[in-house]
Amino acid sequence: MELIFLGTGTSTGVPSLCCDCEVCRSDHPKNQRLRSSILVRQGDFHLLIDTSTDMRQQCLARKIRRIDAVLYTHHHADHVHGIDELRSFNFFNKTTTPCYGSASTLQDIRTKFSYIFDSNVQVGGGLPKLILNEINGETFSLGDIAVTPLDIEHGGLTITAYRLNDIAYVTDCSGIPEKTREQLMGLDLLIINALGFEPHPTHFCLSQALDAIEDLKPKRALLTHINHKFDHDKLSAELPENVELAYDGLRLQIP
Repeated sequence: MELIFLGTGTSTGVPSLCCDCEVCRSDHPKNQRLRSSILVRQGDFHLLIDTSTDMRQQCLARKIRRIDAVLYTHHHADHVHGIDELRSFNFFNKTTTPCYGSASTLQDIRTKFSYIFDSNVQVGGGLPKLILNEINGETFSLGDIAVTPLDIEHGGLTITAYRLNDIAYVTDCSGIPEKTREQLMGLDLLIINALGFEPHPTHFCLSQALDAIEDLKPKRALLTHINHKFDHDKLSAELPENVELAYDGLRLQIP
């Protein structure tokens, strides 16, 4: 299995508009973060998690020419607003894309992007060809990947993390229910959000993410959904041995 980090930034991306901080002015490529998304390749199967606002730019940069399925974590703009870019994959590959998410996430997608799903809203023009599939917490297979949806807290919302075989992608998390905690224990790889240094009402900050990693005991952990407070090299030197900052374009081979 191969993982490609298409984006590792928070909702504003890094650099943030109108900001002149040291990280936003940095020309270090690992300090430049598009909105968070990840691609999972298992053989010929290409699984995308979230269609970020920056999806077109991400796919061009990483030469992504195929998407076989999409998992959605939740409906917030930075995680879904690239949905229209799926139409290029549909058109050139002559495919229809299955998309998976919770009932509430899919309802919001239908509402926000009604022109895709309601033929009475728009006539003509290129449209993504999508099939929305509701997940119910049960493990299912996509390609040769065992996908387990997991409930996590995002402020007052319940959103979805995903366990994929023995790795997990947990973003926009502010709390982990006990049932989910049990399913995240002892992974080969845990990818988890760490927004910044200061506590936040809807996201783990760095200390909370590190506490979760210590509790869940993965063999390796990567931090994503990062704001402009983290200088990649400076913070990397201070992290525990099994914890790293992810960065845009990072590729991992998972046995």
